[in-house]
Order: sequence, then structure tokens, then C-alpha cells
Amino acid sequence: MSEQFQAYQVGKTEDGQRCALTQLDDSDLMDGDVTVRVEYTTLNYKDGLALTGRSPIIRKFPLTPGIDFSGTVLESEHADFKAGDQVILNGFGVGEAHSGGYAQKARVSGDWLVPVPDGLDTRRAMAIGTAGYTAMLCVLALEGHGIKPDAGDILVTGAAGGVGSVAVAVLSKLGYRVVASTGRLQESEFLQGLGAAEVVDRSGFAEPARPLGREVWAGAIDVAGGNTLANVLSQIKRGGAAAICGLAESMNLPTSVAPFILRGIAMYGIDSVMAPIPLRKQAWQRLVSDLDFKLLDELSFDLDFADLPQAGADILDGKIRGRAIVKLP
Repeated sequence: MSEQFQAYQVGKTEDGQRCALTQLDDSDLMDGDVTVRVEYTTLNYKDGLALTGRSPIIRKFPLTPGIDFSGTVLESEHADFKAGDQVILNGFGVGEAHSGGYAQKARVSGDWLVPVPDGLDTRRAMAIGTAGYTAMLCVLALEGHGIKPDAGDILVTGAAGGVGSVAVAVLSKLGYRVVASTGRLQESEFLQGLGAAEVVDRSGFAEPARPLGREVWAGAIDVAGGNTLANVLSQIKRGGAAAICGLAESMNLPTSVAPFILRGIAMYGIDSVMAPIPLRKQAWQRLVSDLDFKLLDELSFDLDFADLPQAGADILDGKIRGRAIVKLP
């Protein structure tokens, strides 16, 4: 018997798109070999774009947004999962080309799922969400480059946002001296509570960058792109690296090859959407061991499922601090 469930659906209109809360049934579920009872989801910058239509994120209509979710397997034809397993999904085009987490049920490919690791539950998994998982991928990239805590300061841009706040918390717990860049200096106490040694105004990175600036950072995690990233790259110390994972400021990168060929720095592009499953499992396991859950709880807040459309606009306008946890009704 087909079961009805609540879901947000984004449909195409003559002047753009419309998002509405509606009732669906099992016949509306998309193709996949695992059906999940969604317990929690969250809100990311990309979700804000999908909910509001400010950028053409959604590539198939009608579609349920939500690029990540956690929950319990209801049915499975996939060898790695069985009914009752707790799972996490993020990326793989879910919430963009395949219906995602803003629904009480989802059907997806088991190849996209990761088991909830020991030491984590489905609620905290979405307190971390795609943003926190992306932050850990960035940390792994800097570690893989050989940057150790004694190398010098690590800059985190967009530090009050989802990726930035988790990056600050993880890096500081690992012993790095973290400098947090933000456009919201009123959040300085919050960022220092996460472990930031220093908070700086993002306006210091806003002007066009010189090819080479003063060497300041051993490494950096950047969510902004644009002039911010160009300035960051020009200031990275010889042999250092930046892990880049966003374009909140701009998709453009107005810089030169100078810091790469004259200082031997590296820039790592973080593809959280299509990262292979072994790397995903490593990132989630490291989050269990290297993220202070007390801090995670402090930087997280509950967001009502009914408030997602407005919250989608708020995250684009820089009004969301930390990590939103959305419990499905």
C-alpha cells in the first residue's frame, strides 16, 4: 500500500520556480535501490539557492530540494544496506537532479550512502551535514599537503558560516592556530568560543590582489572565491596551500601564477559532491574523533521544517550563523 508523506516540491513556473509543501506518495519517489525514512536534514548555501531560485541549481522539475539527509533504511535491494541501518547522504546531485532531504521519505542509490559511524547519531550527523563534511575534506587536504600545527597560522574565510565554523572548531582541536575571517565581527565571541585565536574583518581581503603579498598564512580554507581568494593566495607562505570549497563571493579568480611558481604554493579544489565513498567514510570518521561535539551542539540550532523556505533566503543573505538541524515531522 502506498504511503503518503510530506515533502517540499519545487516546480517550474512561467517566471521562474515555486516551492511548496505538499503531500506525495511512494509512486512519486525517484529511482533507486534504497528507500530511507528521513529523520533529519539541514540547510546549506546551495539549498538556499534551490529554495529561492536565485541560481539555477535545480536541473529537473518537479524536485524535492535538500542536498543531504540522515535516516533509517526502510527497504533495500543494495548489498551493503538492509532495513534498520542508519545512513547519511550528501552530494551526488541529490537536491539538484534527484529528489533530496526535504521530504519524509527518499529513494536513492545505495552507492551514494554512507553508514552513520559509531559514535554519531542521525541528529548530530545533520548538525555536521554537508558543510561540516566539506570542512573536514578541506582539513584532510591541508594535512595531506604536510601542513602541521607548528607551520603557522591557518586562515578560514566565511568563518561564521556552516563550513567555516566547523573548520575553525576542528582545526583548533587539532592544535592549529586559526585566524577566522568574517563579515560579521559581532560574531567574534562565537568564533573565539569555537577556538579561533584571532578574528579579522573580511574587508581586508576585498580589494584587488597584488600578485604577491606579504607571507602570512601556512594554509587556508576558503569558501569565498573572487578577490578574497586572490588575496589569500598572494599571502600564503612558501610551500603552503589553500583548500577551496566555495564561491560565496564570486566564481572568478582574479589572480596570477606568481604565488604558485615563485612560492610553490598549492591550491586544492574540494569536490564534496562526487568524492569517492572511501574518502567520505574517512571524513565522517575523523569528524567523530576530531570535532568537539560540545562545540558542535553550541554552534547548532533547531530549525522548523515549516520555516525552510524563509531560512533559504536568510542563508543567502548571510543571516544564518552556525548549523541548522531540521527534524522531519
